Amino acid sequence: MADLDALETFTRAVRTGSFAAAARVLGITPAMVGRRIQGLEQRYGARLIERTTRAQRLTEAGETFLRHAETVLDAAAELEDSMRAAPGRLEGRIRMTGPATLGVFSLAGIVARFQAANPAVTVEMILSDRRMDLIADGLDLAVRIGELPSSSMIARRVGTYRLMLVASPDYLERHGAPAAPGELTAARCLINLNMSPRNRWPLSRGGRQEVAEVEGGLQIDNGEALRVATLEGAGIAYMPTDLVRADVAAGRLVPILADWQMLTLPIHLIHPSRRVPRRVAVLLEILAEELGRSHPS
Repeated sequence: MADLDALETFTRAVRTGSFAAAARVLGITPAMVGRRIQGLEQRYGARLIERTTRAQRLTEAGETFLRHAETVLDAAAELEDSMRAAPGRLEGRIRMTGPATLGVFSLAGIVARFQAANPAVTVEMILSDRRMDLIADGLDLAVRIGELPSSSMIARRVGTYRLMLVASPDYLERHGAPAAPGELTAARCLINLNMSPRNRWPLSRGGRQEVAEVEGGLQIDNGEALRVATLEGAGIAYMPTDLVRADVAAGRLVPILADWQMLTLPIHLIHPSRRVPRRVAVLLEILAEELGRSHPS
């Protein structure tokens, strides 16, 4: 039987799309990746991956081998997880990612409580509005906001993310508040580069939906920086409710078109495989429960 390192190397090479990317994830050289896969091909007498100077593709035998290899690796991970830890005790490392604002206002607290209750688990949490590749970046799970593209990932919707239009009292005193979505077109708007599309702001009321085509000279890819610019009176912003709730309560920011319904986005948990180590499964359940409570549908 092939050793687990060789199977892991093969699956990483397939999922990341190249020997070089697999090498980066595994911390070995591309040459070592090639030797391990060549060893598998020699052991089983079949070509698994066809490579050219520009691309690689699985052979028919490679596709079958991949399915079995992932089953073996999942079973091995589950066995190791169950045997290394004492009954009920979680151990090991979890690598996860999530969006920055949700991470600051929700994920960090949830994960901190999980890790305090399971001190033998190390959690590496990468907060970024850039959507990382779970396979290529070696991640166990991700929290994603918005609709998901079609993929082989396992996804579970756990909550709803809400946004709102806000501006500072100073801005409203100088420029006035728009009375209808169409008036946003002529207003000074702050553009969130993480929104897609970034210059079309949907609003709805009484079954009628309008999309405001907006423009703005200040365009930012970070929610906290966008909040600061809004507080400075730079314009109207379409912001996550989490980020500006305290400012609205304190009067530092004022809701705009509050009688209209703003954009809502699904919150998903995603992971690469249905079978995950027990420590990951437990964290997934805790995230689902707490995000569902703090961001109900």
